[in-house]
Amino acid sequence: MLTRRHLLAGALPLAFHTSLRAQQRPKIACISTIFFKYSHTQHFVDRFLEGYGWNGTHHRPQMDLVSLWVDQVGDNDLSRERAKRHPSMKIYPSIAEALTLGGSDLAVDGVLLIGEHGDYERNDKGQKLYPRYEFFKEITKVFRETGKSVPVFNDKHLSWNWDWAKEMYDISQELGFAFMAGSSLPVTYRTPPIDMPLGAKIDEAVSVAYGGPDGYDIHALETIQCMTERRAGGETGVKWLQAYRGDNFWKAYDEKLWSHDLMTAAMTRSHNLTNAREGFNNMFPSVDDMKRMAKNPIAYHYEHNDGLKCTMLLLNGIVDDFNFAARVEGMDKPLSTQMYLPMPPRRTTLANFFTPQVNNVEKMFLSGKATYPVERTLLTTGLTAAGVESLHQGEVRYDTPHLDISYQPTKESTFWRT
Repeated sequence: MLTRRHLLAGALPLAFHTSLRAQQRPKIACISTIFFKYSHTQHFVDRFLEGYGWNGTHHRPQMDLVSLWVDQVGDNDLSRERAKRHPSMKIYPSIAEALTLGGSDLAVDGVLLIGEHGDYERNDKGQKLYPRYEFFKEITKVFRETGKSVPVFNDKHLSWNWDWAKEMYDISQELGFAFMAGSSLPVTYRTPPIDMPLGAKIDEAVSVAYGGPDGYDIHALETIQCMTERRAGGETGVKWLQAYRGDNFWKAYDEKLWSHDLMTAAMTRSHNLTNAREGFNNMFPSVDDMKRMAKNPIAYHYEHNDGLKCTMLLLNGIVDDFNFAARVEGMDKPLSTQMYLPMPPRRTTLANFFTPQVNNVEKMFLSGKATYPVERTLLTTGLTAAGVESLHQGEVRYDTPHLDISYQPTKESTFWRT
């Protein structure tokens, strides 16, 4: 006979413990643009379904991915195969049904919103019109109709449209659910594995990365933001941004709009720095080398409300990773590190940088609390849109009073330490 004394003493039959755990396992829904090999959806879904390596062992999430909705299904689709292999995960015909499990009430405990990849149009600014906002609105419509809400994770930046991104944030605040977003850059392993000292005084910060606008610029901006948000006073928002491209990039370089020493410090962290010359000469590129090697370089130079100036540099043809450097009061040398993504070709096949991201999402689903502030992604979303706008308007200075976003970072570092 099961008595109150047994309950208090913890003397429960093993079968009861197992049954209780099964009943308490959270149920997760995934709302996705597309599901093919090496897509973001595959990296998230497979880790939730099958687990992943963590702290020297195989970790299985303490929750069940039970529903999936996919917007685009092509010849290379994996969703049907995964559902067949994992019968506990069912594919639903609508976002609402994926959240209610075909019923009339919210029936899941967390939502993954993976709006990356897929056949979507681009606007005249070059932005790919991923429907993250539209999916989010469908998700929160269910929240409103049922009077319930659960934590939501949004992969990468919130939206290509700033007004929509801000609305997404405002809705999360209104309905009071844990909301987390962004890419793996802030949480992946670092080389060296360091963080900005909490409360540090920073004079200037630079990231050196690769890629293009509205795709990889968000990663390079996150590289800066996850470090500089830890400065004295926390984040204060950004008042203006100006983008530079091609010849204007090198004019801004020559005018020393950003520190050459910090640029060099960040570049020396690169694992993929292209050799400037063959043989035994100094392989680090000179200015002339960089002007010859860089393919359409881009800079976003911007100033925070507290005076901190930051610069994001995209140097295709010179680096193939994401590197950071800052001048910190009290330090003789720049503080620098790399947000480590496994080098090609392993990046595509392993993509271990998704592992700490999924682990942070798990923690949010279990605790009901975001492990890092969504305001970081709101700000980097706005910076991404501002950079694209500055480029679109002819590389003009673009004032950003709407990015008056203040917040405090977590005291504990959240990047991956193996």
